[in-house]
Amino acid sequence: MTPRSSTLDRVLVLEMVRVTENAAIAASKLIGRGNEKAADAAAVEAMRDALNNLDFDGTVVIGEGERDEAPMLFIGEKVGRGYKETGVGAGPKIDIALDPLEGTTITAKAGPNALAVLAISEEGGLLNAPDVYMDKIAIGPGYPQGVIDLARSAGDNVRAVAAAKGVAPGDLIVCVLDRPRHETLIAGLRALGCGIQLIPDGDVAGVIATANPDTGIDIYMGSGGAPEGVLAAAALRCVGGQLQGKLLFRNDDERGRAHRWGITDLDRIYQLEEMAQGDVIFAATGVTDGSLLRGVKRKQGGLITTESIVMRASSGTVRRVIGEHRAHRYA
Repeated sequence: MTPRSSTLDRVLVLEMVRVTENAAIAASKLIGRGNEKAADAAAVEAMRDALNNLDFDGTVVIGEGERDEAPMLFIGEKVGRGYKETGVGAGPKIDIALDPLEGTTITAKAGPNALAVLAISEEGGLLNAPDVYMDKIAIGPGYPQGVIDLARSAGDNVRAVAAAKGVAPGDLIVCVLDRPRHETLIAGLRALGCGIQLIPDGDVAGVIATANPDTGIDIYMGSGGAPEGVLAAAALRCVGGQLQGKLLFRNDDERGRAHRWGITDLDRIYQLEEMAQGDVIFAATGVTDGSLLRGVKRKQGGLITTESIVMRASSGTVRRVIGEHRAHRYA
């Protein structure tokens, strides 16, 4: 898709990396401490501070919840240097999707694949999804369009991907969040002979893994957070692949949230380009070691190292950034 404008040309890609680095370093202080809320709060505060030092007129469209549910980085919050200093936006209008700590439980338990994640687009480029669950299916690049379809069964999708790849269904590896709600899905996949990689958390990394041949993951399936679905869509827009998502509503309160954010078709299946369109920048920094990135490391002499990835849809570029930071700046 051709970018609608060059708005994001004014926002340096590396500035997005600095934002995720700050959040990851702050969260890393709580790795293995067993306190999910403290780790998340540290990442949120650090990311918010970093965003407020950037010269743009930013709106959080995917964040920590609506205003009455989260004190920082809530959906609809305005960020940027202008808001920090004057309360008035200045610079290009940017939509922001973020998860300051994707994998709070992972971080608390020192598990793999915790990330600080951020995506930005031109105004209106990211789906303003409520903080509900989303059913998702994703594959990496190289397949014909339409090979996956959430309207079909998991088995039919596996068979379609296997046929497109030229292998048997039992030769595929499917990534699924390890949750009780996925017991039926897992049983069905195993009946087809598929290998299953269960992950404890972090479905943004799980979706991105389908685009990396080194992971061996062919398909991501199952339900997870809608905000994470939009972030994953932003990443796949940059590196290629297919993703579909359908919002899941458990009660009237969640359906009401959708209506508040302008979503009227509650049964709609969203395509990748509907969740992340136009020019998009995606950035992530590892908090703990994982399949996508190495985690934050504190070394002798007051040195902190980070590994990040930053991608841009309009250029198709993917950069890995190794950062060296002085610990006293993050005390």
